[in-house]
Amino acid sequence: MKLSSEIRLFLKAARHSRPPRGYFVVLVLVFSAVFLTLVVTLAGYVFEQKKLQLAEENRQKAVNVAEAGLEYYRWHLAHFPNDLEDGTGGAGPYAHTVADAEGGALGTFSLSVNGDTYCGALTDVTITSTGTSAADPTFPRTLLAKYARPSVGDYSYIVNSNVWAGADRVISGPYLSNGGVRMDGTHNSTVSSGVSTWLCTSDFGCSSNQTKPGVFGAGGPQSLWQYPVAPVDFGAISVDLSALKGYAQSSGVYLPPSNKYGYKIVFNADGSFDSYVVTGTQTIWGYSSQNGWKQENSIITKTDSAVHHAIPPGCPVVFVEDNTWVSGVVSGKVTFASANVSGGADRNVFLNGNLTYAHASGDGVTVIGQGTVLISLDSPDTMALHGIFIAQDGWYGRNYYTSSGSYRVPQSLSSYVLRSTLDTYGSVISNGRTGTKWTDGNGNFISGYSQRNDSYDRALAAAPPPFTPETSDDYQFTLWQDETSPF
Repeated sequence: MKLSSEIRLFLKAARHSRPPRGYFVVLVLVFSAVFLTLVVTLAGYVFEQKKLQLAEENRQKAVNVAEAGLEYYRWHLAHFPNDLEDGTGGAGPYAHTVADAEGGALGTFSLSVNGDTYCGALTDVTITSTGTSAADPTFPRTLLAKYARPSVGDYSYIVNSNVWAGADRVISGPYLSNGGVRMDGTHNSTVSSGVSTWLCTSDFGCSSNQTKPGVFGAGGPQSLWQYPVAPVDFGAISVDLSALKGYAQSSGVYLPPSNKYGYKIVFNADGSFDSYVVTGTQTIWGYSSQNGWKQENSIITKTDSAVHHAIPPGCPVVFVEDNTWVSGVVSGKVTFASANVSGGADRNVFLNGNLTYAHASGDGVTVIGQGTVLISLDSPDTMALHGIFIAQDGWYGRNYYTSSGSYRVPQSLSSYVLRSTLDTYGSVISNGRTGTKWTDGNGNFISGYSQRNDSYDRALAAAPPPFTPETSDDYQFTLWQDETSPF
């Protein structure tokens, strides 16, 4: 059989197009190299992932070991409250090995312990714990914790009475009353009452005496309402005023009775304050829920010359054995008290101006009035109050003032009756009912501040001024943070 000319030409072309010798060998080598590269890359990736996994495990082990160091020293302080040297009598750091229950060691922690001492008294302890894993000590983790008793600075408000928060109130931070709470304001944390039910009267906006739940009202969110809760023992959180006087006399600043009306105190941004003996006041009428109508000498008309005082950083306690008018700019941490511990009438604090801080962080003041802490009639239209304010035996607030009727204020002061905005950044602790706004039976605004904004100071909760009242006898970690560099 003869092939056609076309087929012969095709076979001839096919013979001439065959690949050269070794072509398939090259292909095999190329594909083998690609495959080997992929295998090596994949193996390297798996290996690196395993290394990262082991590193993360050792980092977590280091955190656990560092936490063990914090817990260890908390145990140590529970048994030896004033020992900051780990029982060695010498300076740190103090290293300990954490044993593995299955044998060997999990890791090692190293402790640095420092205490804050004011006026010769230890107030809190800062513990720094650096942990390393025994499996790989190249990934240390450092934790810092402050160990102290929790203070009243953890709350926006603590009130030892029934209380009504109006619809204009904006509250940030825990709000606690030992009595009933009518909450018509807005809040972002718990609102707690120490009672399951209480009798709401016309003083709290109820048209007739009505039994209400521990917390009720038009505010919210109501999911954050709690009642009944364990009440706060106001006797237990009361400040030891005699001890504060002793600290002030020995290492701080002490002002004796003025034999006049009291002292005007103005804090300065450089960490000092100026005091003025108040030699003249204007008597006005003010109304409170506790005392009804009563004359008060809250308006200063005359003072003596200023006396300058530096506040010792090692004992920033100012004790005034008289009534005081307080304002200014606070630098550092200061505890201020106005009290009479020798017997006789309680001493009061008047807030007649803004009280703020010199720095965005690190400053704080605790203002303690043995009796009441009152915002005076002649306060600013927009007022800023920063700090922890404690009315130990009386109440915190602004009395009711009127520009008409038998108890009207002088014409020259009538413009102060209605004020605009009160911003409180910190905590209010009041034995009696609080109140800074007054309305009539129809809900009309008639005295005080129209808008109130309350926000607790997280920094003061973690590190309040020395000798701020505590809410528990048990030491706790009030601050916990990871100090390890992210790089």
